[in-house]
Amino acid sequence: MAPRELDELKTQPKDLEEKGFITPSMSPWGAPVLFMKKKDGSLRLCIDYRQLNRVTVRNKYPLPRIDNLFDQLRGAQFFLQDRHEIGVSSRIRDEDRSKTTFSTRYGNYQFTVMAFGLTNATSYSWI
Repeated sequence: MAPRELDELKTQPKDLEEKGFITPSMSPWGAPVLFMKKKDGSLRLCIDYRQLNRVTVRNKYPLPRIDNLFDQLRGAQFFLQDRHEIGVSSRIRDEDRSKTTFSTRYGNYQFTVMAFGLTNATSYSWI
């Protein structure tokens, strides 16, 4: 990793831990991390969950039809638009947190909230 990435590898997990989104993990395995450059030049921490996703049983929920969704809004004065940002609404059960472990040279961490990249993260939001 480049020196700039190593600096981010120290600070980004620390920020997530301070917000309560991750905790240190003692899991014997962990997904690798990498960085992607954002449009503004900053770095986004990405976790490669492909190995975990290969063995995850996928939830199969049908996608709602848009006309049905609008029918449900009929007569409503207000409706909310939900922007799914990390940790907004979906907590992970204690017994499943170790599955979300990611490894850095500075330690292993696990998510306490639903992380991007997990196979069933999107279908969970439909529940």
